[in-house]
Amino acid sequence: MLIGVTADSGADKAGPSATATTTVTSAQTVVAPPGADVASAPASSTPKPFAFGVSWTLNNIDPAKPFEGSLTVLSYKQGFASVGSASQEAGEPGYVWAYAELKLCGTKGSYTDNTSSWTLYYRDGSRINPSGTTYGDFPKPEFPFEVTVTAGKCARGKLAFTVPSTKRPESVLYKPEGLDEPREWAVPKA
Repeated sequence: MLIGVTADSGADKAGPSATATTTVTSAQTVVAPPGADVASAPASSTPKPFAFGVSWTLNNIDPAKPFEGSLTVLSYKQGFASVGSASQEAGEPGYVWAYAELKLCGTKGSYTDNTSSWTLYYRDGSRINPSGTTYGDFPKPEFPFEVTVTAGKCARGKLAFTVPSTKRPESVLYKPEGLDEPREWAVPKA
């Protein structure tokens, strides 16, 4: 499967931005966290959700800009406190802050991504994008708005969302532009 990932290079924030496109393949290679027992399963046409801590392998097929790396969701927490109001940001009462802890690593080449590739998915079909706001008391480290990883380097941090206090997402989705089907990590029940 081919995906195209488009990201602002960030070279000149004051002027027009340059855009770089990276095409990567998605391998359903599972890298389990230490101590986990993972059984081999035949590949299906629809990828199954990963458990937290299990990595999805990214491979770039463009020989001019090769990249290999991994991506995972490490945790999810709903209901952290902040000086800013989640309900005010959402524009209606009953919202709280939540975060997904993410990790993107490179093993070969370089890869640029941004937070717009991530959403929370709910059983009723609704999706929530990351918060466009950050406050100084948000859990640290925060996942960078835009990040480039190279061989041997990672980006890890918490990405904040405003979520309904009475609902819990079913999964954390990663879908950069051009990916036919999102990759998802199942959110454990509270």
